[in-house]
Amino acid sequence: MPRTLLVTGATSGFGAATVARFLQGGWRVIATGRRAERLQALVDAHGAERLHVAAFDIRDADAMRAALDALPEAFRGIDVLINNAGLALGTAPAQHADLAQWTQMIDTNVTALATLTHALLPTLIARRGAILNISSIAGSYPYPGGNVYGGTKAFVTQFSLGLRSDLHGTGVRVTSIEPGMAETEFTLVRTGGDQAASDTLYGGAAPMTAEDIAEQLWWVANLPPHLNINRLEIMPVSQSFAGFQVHRGG
Repeated sequence: MPRTLLVTGATSGFGAATVARFLQGGWRVIATGRRAERLQALVDAHGAERLHVAAFDIRDADAMRAALDALPEAFRGIDVLINNAGLALGTAPAQHADLAQWTQMIDTNVTALATLTHALLPTLIARRGAILNISSIAGSYPYPGGNVYGGTKAFVTQFSLGLRSDLHGTGVRVTSIEPGMAETEFTLVRTGGDQAASDTLYGGAAPMTAEDIAEQLWWVANLPPHLNINRLEIMPVSQSFAGFQVHRGG
């Protein structure tokens, strides 16, 4: 009997690559995202036998619950949840940031992730499943302009550790996946579609790819049930740690 994965934010980047990797490995996959046309493209590419798609905004709790209620019987036994949906918006320092962008990041990266996790906990406990949360190195290492985005990812990391503690004895595994520089649509979204900014960031850096992260998710999800990876921090070799900022003068 194939195992079943639910992955959010499946219309691009890590999510789309994860759909492909788990289908390739023989799993059933529930793929969710806002963009129905991209979800349909996944169906066109992979077929509908082991893939179910659900289009809704992850911030809409009612739509989320309706999508879960509407799952076909064959997809209801969810074994692994990958909370991938998330975004960064803006690069301005906090004193010049757009509050609406802060709110959108919190609603997506924090509130929606917690809401979906809460809804699926009974099923995941019953099936002794796993929760893989996509955090970021931004949750551990601050940088100018990271402000609320970094804060939301720090929440994801700490929430994962808290879940691990609360789920002690249930057999449910919980992992915080914390990627560094990976070339996806991330920077395009963050900058409002500035392709030049994206090209500048990744150019010559040999960044990670969406497929690299999907492979790590596949590995963690398929570990023996007595093993748990608490946190997995991943960077390209080209990326490492910067020094502290020092302001001199008045």
